[in-house]
Amino acid sequence: MARAALVLALVALTAAPASAQLDLDRLLRGLPPRGPAGAGPGDARIAEGLKEALRVGADNAVGLTGRLDGYFANQAIRILMPPELGRLESALRAVGLGAQVDAFVLGMNRAAERAAPEARGIFWQAIAEMTFDDARRILAGGETAATDHFRARTTDRLVAAFRPIVETRLNEVGVTRQYKDLVAQVRAIPFLDVTAYDIDSYVVGKALDGLFVVLADEERRIRTDPAARVTEILRDVFSGR
Repeated sequence: MARAALVLALVALTAAPASAQLDLDRLLRGLPPRGPAGAGPGDARIAEGLKEALRVGADNAVGLTGRLDGYFANQAIRILMPPELGRLESALRAVGLGAQVDAFVLGMNRAAERAAPEARGIFWQAIAEMTFDDARRILAGGETAATDHFRARTTDRLVAAFRPIVETRLNEVGVTRQYKDLVAQVRAIPFLDVTAYDIDSYVVGKALDGLFVVLADEERRIRTDPAARVTEILRDVFSGR
């Protein structure tokens, strides 16, 4: 979403006079406008709207994922059984382990929901670090260029923030133990085998995948839907008024 906002702001920018674009460049680099002849309040407002759009998009994505059922009830990002166990799910249910499977899946999603709010500050920091060259690249990119920029710039920080929360939550609700129990049960079934995963890393990875899926959806929405421009400055900047 943050990226969507960025793209939309830059689209508005391309319609502005060349002098306004130069002054916006200066504003984004932390420099003052050149003066009354080339930079009025409109230039500052465009720069402010750009950052606002990025923040609104990031906040929306975090708000949608970092709540009860933010992952579990969203089929697009719900965290499922690890692949090896997932292929054996019917066999696990056939031997009476259906309740354990359900509890395990729910626990993974609850851990992701608990960790997601940590992304807000990291996204905001990435917005503050964004350069005008970044903005130009995003403008020239595809419909999820802003999301792709965030993924490249924030993934390492997000992993570091998410992992301790996920580990703690998985232990609290017994998911780590459930996973080990399920693996042991599978290995006890003749002709079935399973590869053990680092379940913490698996959940962190899937949590980030889901977060960026939602962020990309928000980006597309801001690009195309005027109703997604929820503040006056966003309407001003992105409606070309």
